[in-house]
Amino acid sequence: MIECGITKKELIVNNLINPTILEDVLHFAQRASTDGLVSMAQGNVSGRDPNTGYIAITPHEFPYDDMKVSDIVIVNIEGEKISGNLDPSFETPVHCAVYRSRPEVMAIVHTEPPYVNAFGAVHIEIQPITTTLYKAAGGPIPVMPYRRSGSLEFANEMLKIMGGRNAIVWANHGMLVVGPSVEVAYHRSVAIEQGAYTLFLASQLGKPKILKDFTAVLEEI
Repeated sequence: MIECGITKKELIVNNLINPTILEDVLHFAQRASTDGLVSMAQGNVSGRDPNTGYIAITPHEFPYDDMKVSDIVIVNIEGEKISGNLDPSFETPVHCAVYRSRPEVMAIVHTEPPYVNAFGAVHIEIQPITTTLYKAAGGPIPVMPYRRSGSLEFANEMLKIMGGRNAIVWANHGMLVVGPSVEVAYHRSVAIEQGAYTLFLASQLGKPKILKDFTAVLEEI
């Protein structure tokens, strides 16, 4: 028997993944657009269900303004589509590789923010010069060499460089940030972009003082 107001398709999806995760993936993907972290159909957002292990991810090349919860695609840990009318993001293999490699990661946000991308364009890692940036990133944010994204080979190289950090910059492309929830991963993305902006401004005034005593920084937070 179908509950009042709930379609059979929605029941099937709800059994695959927590509806809150679907809503968060949509909400923060649209926030990334309105907050200027992506434009048009750039970037992608995903969240993993802790019970089923299935992953909700934004569809490939679909405008955020027009996106609905029903457009979010569900894939398994290998990136195979389980549910959805659209194709999953082109970078689904990268998301899935992160989830397989790092069990603690429950959400991924890939954006293309301008100040982060400026550092990526000149291949300079983003140094933590504020406690907020350090808290979000977990230390300096490395820049991996430019590669065409979307493949398992790309993902494996990225994971080697990223290590246990919360973020990595894809040279000449964008940034990937992980977290225990979509909300946290998104907030980290915003904080890192703001930190990159602050680092850029500070560099115009002089030589920024880098936070090197990370233990002390963590004690302050």
